[in-house]
Formats: sequence, C-alpha cells, structure tokens
Amino acid sequence: MYFRIFFTMAIVFIYSMVKSRRSLHMLQQNLYNENNRYLKWVWKNKGEMFKNIDLYGILFTSLFALTVLSRFSYYFIALLLLLYGVCIFRKKNISNDQNKKPLVYTPRIKRLIVTLVLLHVIVCVLGILIKSHLCDAIILLSIMAVFNFYVVFLAKIINNPIERMVYKHFERKAKKKLASMPNLKVVGITGSYGKTSTKNFLNTILSEKYNVLATPKSLNTFNGLMITVNNSLTKFEDVFIAEMGAYVKGEINGLCELVNPKYGIITKIGTAHLETFGSEENIQSGKMELIEYLPKDGIGVLNRDDEKQVSYKIKNKNHCKILWIGIDTKDPVDVRASKIKVDQEGTSFTVEFKGDKKKYEFKTRLLGKHNVYNILAGLALGYAFDIPVDHLQRGVNKLKPVEHRLSMKTFPNFIFIDDAYNSNPEGSKRALEVLGMMDGTKVVVTPGMIELGDKEEYYNKEFGKEIADVADKVILVGQKQTKPILEGLKSKNYPDSQIEIINDVKKAYTILNSMKSKKKIYALFENDLPDTYNEK
Repeated sequence: MYFRIFFTMAIVFIYSMVKSRRSLHMLQQNLYNENNRYLKWVWKNKGEMFKNIDLYGILFTSLFALTVLSRFSYYFIALLLLLYGVCIFRKKNISNDQNKKPLVYTPRIKRLIVTLVLLHVIVCVLGILIKSHLCDAIILLSIMAVFNFYVVFLAKIINNPIERMVYKHFERKAKKKLASMPNLKVVGITGSYGKTSTKNFLNTILSEKYNVLATPKSLNTFNGLMITVNNSLTKFEDVFIAEMGAYVKGEINGLCELVNPKYGIITKIGTAHLETFGSEENIQSGKMELIEYLPKDGIGVLNRDDEKQVSYKIKNKNHCKILWIGIDTKDPVDVRASKIKVDQEGTSFTVEFKGDKKKYEFKTRLLGKHNVYNILAGLALGYAFDIPVDHLQRGVNKLKPVEHRLSMKTFPNFIFIDDAYNSNPEGSKRALEVLGMMDGTKVVVTPGMIELGDKEEYYNKEFGKEIADVADKVILVGQKQTKPILEGLKSKNYPDSQIEIINDVKKAYTILNSMKSKKKIYALFENDLPDTYNEK
C-alpha cells in the first residue's frame, strides 16, 4: 500500500514540475509580476488551468486516495496511466509551442525551481510523518498541480526577500563602479518608439571618435542596466549609452538615479504601454523625467516635430541645454534634415547644423523617414561631442538595420520585411509607408498591437483601415486578437478572398511560399506577440 502511495506522490510531483515550466516561462515574460502583469495574465488565461485533462487528473487522484486501503485499486492504474499521458501531452505541447522568447534558466529562475521543489517535498514529508494524512497529502499535491500558476506565484512571494538582497547587492556594486569613473559620458535614451534603434545608431556614430558601450539588445530595465554595468563596463570606455524602458510613471527617474546620465535623448512619445501608464499625460511626463534629471551642464536632445515634447513644460528650472532636431517643423532647430529620398536601397537626406552655413549629404541603408529622426538625434549629440562632420557621415553610412525593425531579408519566393518587435500605432504607420514604396505584390502579416489600454480595439481597427490602403493580401495571426483589424479591413470593403486568418505565424511562411505573382512579393511582418498572447 505504501509503495503505491509513494509512487503516486512521485508521479504527481513529476507532473507538477513539467507543468511548472509553462508557469515559470510566463512569469519571466511578465517581468516577474511587475505592475501585476503576471497575475493579469493568469486571470486572462484562467481557462488554461482548468483544462479537462487536469480535472480528470485530480478526480482520479482523489478517488485513489479515498480507496487506497483496498487490496488492489483500478483507480491507481488509471491514475498512473493518465498522469503519464498528461506528461507526454505537455512535453509534446512544449515542443510545438511557438516560443519566440524561450524560458531562460537565470539564477532567479533556478532559485524559484528550488523553492517549488521544497514546497512539494514539504507536503510529501508531512504526509509521511503523519500517516493518517497520507491521502490528504496526495489530494493537496494534485490541487497544487491544477493550480500550478498560483503555486509558482507563491514561490515567487517566498523568494522576494532573497531577491531583494540580491538586487541591493548588485545595485550597490553598479553604483560604486560608475562612481569610480567620473570622466565617463553617460547618455540616457528613452521614449515610446525607436529607443533601441537610436541607441544603436548613436553607438555607431560616437564610435567614430570614442570607445562606446551600449546596453545590449533591448536590455532597458533596472536589472538590465545593472547587469550591463557590472558585467560589461570597463575603464576603457569613454561613453556609456543606457537605453531606458518604462511601464509606469517614475520608472525613468529610478533608472537615472542608478546610472546618473549627463546627456539624454527622447525619441518619439506616443501611446506604447498606455495600459500600464494609465494615460497619455503620464506617458509624456514619465518619459520627460530623463530631461528633468539631467544636470545644468548636461545636454538633452528633443524632437521639434513631436508635439508631446514641444508642449511639455520642463519642471526643473535649472534644466540643461536643449538641442532640437526636426524635419517638418518651421521653427528653428539645431539639426535639420531635408530632401529625404527613400527607395529599396536605403535613404538619403541633407543635414544642416545650426551655426554652419554648409549643407551636408548623408546616406544610409536604413529604410524610412522615422529612421532619419533617430539618426538626427545621434548626429546632434555627435556634433556636440566635437566629432567632425565627415566622421559623422562615415558613421551614418555604416549603420545597419536593427533586427526586427524594418530589416529586409530575401527568401526564395518573397522579400521579408521584418518589423516584428513591439508594434505600436506610430510604428505601424511607418512600416506601412515603407511597404507602400515597394514595387511589387504587398502582403501584411500581423497579430495586431497590444498594451494600448482602452484604446487597443480602436487603434487596431484603424490599423486595419490603413492596411487596406496598402496591402494586396493580409494574413492575420490569431482569430480573437485580430477581430478589430478584420473590422477595419471590412469597413474599407477589403475583399474577403485576400484575407487569411491563422493561429500560428509559422503557417504564414507556407502561404507566402505558395503564392503566385508576376511581381516580387514583399511581406511585412508587423509585430510578433510574446508567448503570453499565443492563441492555441
């Protein structure tokens, strides 16, 4: 009898650990419940906890526990077969998941796994020590398996004190390291759109004269900045470029207190992360915290064509020097671009610097007018750092498209325009502008936009209308998520025959490879939702 009990406990425990992989993955992708992101995801996907296969599991487990005293229990065999089948099912499910960003087994995740194991071991040990409660222990383990998402969250709460200690240790270490480098030029970059592109462009431009370190990829959180400073910054760097992301007001100020920037760039301010910021006013003031933090002898770079930057009243009375960039504005600016020409080969434009009567020609392989704004921000700071114009021209010519931000790749049957990272209303318009300039059959593949709060449905419907004006074919990824886009398309009388709806983005490649066209096929992949939004 006891062998059956212990063996059952082991099977339920293994099942729980297999199931925990999904929960840990979602916890990590939701920034360990920052701003209650994980709990909101769990509530939104609560049906995933109550799949029939889980309910059958707990039912059979309970029945076995209640009949365990019988000499032989068919429930026991049924339970083992069921749980074995569940493990195989979940393993297959994991391998078939379209995980764009897989679970990373960081030290924090490993600590969570240890805590999860201990929680299950405690239940088993108590059941063994108190023999009259062996059945209760099995039932409790089964309940923990069904409610695994919440058990993982409980483990996260238990680990909070440890994580705070680890966090404070690395924070002190990063601040101490930065304080030991008084001559380091620290540049902060924030905004709603274009942060990573601007960071990479600035890195290339400043590297014409200085040794530069920039935060890698989109590592723009407090933890990301600490990791970069502690692991990558050396005494040989002249400039440190810190990309700063934020989901709520006050977050940028916290990042500034960590790295203490003297220079700052604000990219386009829009509605990205409206759901967490709460209002467009909060986004505006939240992003401008960077400029308000800069010292009096610092330099801030702002965009005169962005109404949200122009209209903002900087609260710091002794604020830093401001350099304005612009293209369309008639107001005076410090760096202006004009005569912009975009084709399949890239973009060319003319630049004027305040105080210099000459006009300079710049060329880049990058696509789109929006990239000119990002380049102008880098040129403004590069010019202020006394980099000669011919060096600036050389730097711009070296610029490479940022991965997943309107980069182009040639496939056998189509040309892939990759704009898969974190789409937003402003960025989607820019991407459609670029697609519209291509001479060929135009296809849009998209799951739509997220994290836009109450306006999410509105913006996606408008996106559908904009797609209708450009695309020859539309592939929507996710039937539920893309309903507003479909409504927008139909409001423009877009033909149903040119719309396909799929639930797995991988199928889009099959569709594109099977398309027939006398012209080149250009496929814009606009946004690639994180795994938390997968529709299965």
